Amino acid sequence: MPALCRDCLTRFDTGARCPSCRSPRIIAHPELWDLSIAHMDCDAFYASVEKRDNPELRDKPVIIGGGRRGVVSTACYIARIKGVRSAMPMFQALKLCPEAVVVKGRMDTYVEVSKQVRQMMEELTPSVEPLSLDEAFLDLTGTARLHHAPPAVLLARLTKRMKTELGITGSIGLSHNKFLAKVASDLDKPHGFAIIGKAETQAFLDPRPVSLIWGVGNASGASLEAAGIRTFADLKRWDKEQLVARFGSMGERLYHLARGEDHRRVTRNAPVKSISNETTFHEDTADPEVLDGHIWRLSEKVSDRAKAKGKAGRVVTLKLKRANHRILTRQSQLTDPTQIADRIYRTARDLFDHVGDQGPYRLLGVGISHLSGDDTADRVGDLLDPNAGRRADAERATDAIRQRFGPDAIVKGRSLR
Repeated sequence: MPALCRDCLTRFDTGARCPSCRSPRIIAHPELWDLSIAHMDCDAFYASVEKRDNPELRDKPVIIGGGRRGVVSTACYIARIKGVRSAMPMFQALKLCPEAVVVKGRMDTYVEVSKQVRQMMEELTPSVEPLSLDEAFLDLTGTARLHHAPPAVLLARLTKRMKTELGITGSIGLSHNKFLAKVASDLDKPHGFAIIGKAETQAFLDPRPVSLIWGVGNASGASLEAAGIRTFADLKRWDKEQLVARFGSMGERLYHLARGEDHRRVTRNAPVKSISNETTFHEDTADPEVLDGHIWRLSEKVSDRAKAKGKAGRVVTLKLKRANHRILTRQSQLTDPTQIADRIYRTARDLFDHVGDQGPYRLLGVGISHLSGDDTADRVGDLLDPNAGRRADAERATDAIRQRFGPDAIVKGRSLR
């Protein structure tokens, strides 16, 4: 059976250790040299970057997120052993892991590291489809002749470079389509490499829960369970017409995924449809001062991400979840695209004022959509707000100062509420 040493990249026949360096970190599979669709997922990305930059954190549980009223953005694997998960309220995470070190995220740093990883991937293939800062699909079909090595070797070389040059690790999933590649990347984390071949696809899927399907959450999972569908084998017993009749447009997708079929191509530079950020409160609140402070901070985060991506949005969205879990969503279309925090905030705040007193709220979110490049952003003057241009210029000057002296060099009083 073909085998590969993930440490020295030696190719050999199956064995418990590499014949060249004696490493036990090998990957062996009958289709090892034949598969070319991959998913690469950085391991606990934000936390890994923080541990790299601060070695004192290396053996400690680390949580990236806000204060006790915030939520967990990322948790390292030491914290995950204690049950800490992304999007978990911070107070709950600290109950599970009271010894954890909580670190405020540094988005500018994460974006920079992400760009470095992206460059490494694009040296292997032009077909890279990022899903977020820390994960992407790669199509390495036809690259063996160029690099004189099959895709599996190139992927092992990629994660080796990430560790030695950037100080972070990633996990690889390799298969014959995007769905299975993404499933595979979760099978052997952290710093793993897993393969799902064509020949084994159905045997692999049949006993596994349908929750493996991306997009099957609590609500859709409950609907599938109500229909008696818990595993892929259950799903495969339904024909296409039955699934469409029961689950609508999702039914056809379920039919194909039950058989391990996914015909989507890896699409370079797939368009980003929206940029948003939200926060869940530890205690429901209707305090307008507290909510105003959160609207500003979320607007800043959305603005920072938009500037990092070179994007601007024409539509601003405000999302509120009430204590009874009812979600209120309001949108406002601008005369021209924006990436300026002040403008996003003022629009979101106006939307909030029009919602009226319907609190208390347990969640608040701000976002922009209908995205375009930033080359035409914030160029149209606002006749109703003649000072908008000055504030935009001041914000760009502030960005330049923060870039040079750090993110806390200038902080608006509004952010301290």
